[in-house]
Amino acid sequence: MPGRVSFWGLIVICFPMWSDYSMTAKIVSTFDPLLLIGGANVDKEEYRQAFSICKTLVAADSGADTVLAMGHKPDLVIGDMDSISDEVRAQIPPNQLHRVAEQDSTDFEKCLTRIDAPVILGLGFLGERADHSVASLSALSRLSHIRCILLSPHDLVVVAPPELELSLPIGSRVSLFPMAPGPITGRSTGLKWPIDGLSFAAGGTIGTSNNTIAEDIHLSFDAPGMLLMLPPTALAPLMQGLSAAPARWPVPA
Repeated sequence: MPGRVSFWGLIVICFPMWSDYSMTAKIVSTFDPLLLIGGANVDKEEYRQAFSICKTLVAADSGADTVLAMGHKPDLVIGDMDSISDEVRAQIPPNQLHRVAEQDSTDFEKCLTRIDAPVILGLGFLGERADHSVASLSALSRLSHIRCILLSPHDLVVVAPPELELSLPIGSRVSLFPMAPGPITGRSTGLKWPIDGLSFAAGGTIGTSNNTIAEDIHLSFDAPGMLLMLPPTALAPLMQGLSAAPARWPVPA
């Protein structure tokens, strides 16, 4: 994508891949939001919106096919390279193809652990196959220190940071789904049903279809692994809220 990435905005690093999250070397580092495309169906309008926000475009394996179908080429392709088409592979320079051969993680997880960006927008990871969607949400939860927003035509999904402030229209849907095995407690202001005093857990208490009763809401959590789900119209406020939230969860070992 000539003209989209400045020298100072994107740094490509090629180092050996270590085995745990805290030691995995980064393949790409950028100071701006990064767009990550997966292999599931991608809505063209969502793609256009995300593409206009991000200066760097990375494909997860066969996500490269989607990117080329949208009329662009990815800056990098990361994955085990078992699903990218031969036709698309031939159009991408070899030094932009980063194969990660291990089979203990999905291509989505391979990408997340090798990207350094203030926020990642992920398209093509939700909505087509239930097993792929659940795998993406599981990876998102386990890698709570990474700020990645998954987009679909109906939802935005992100792991809630320790503290988050959002400005949303009154009546906006706010759903909370714990993915961690242990309890997650938290506090809220601006929600119709406050979460104070509740103990959330996978397979236990969840917070589906809450909504806002004030334009400014505040959420805080005592443990990582809480998925926050919002309507797609909340993308700009969510990115602003994440940018203003300095605290991150620790990197898992």
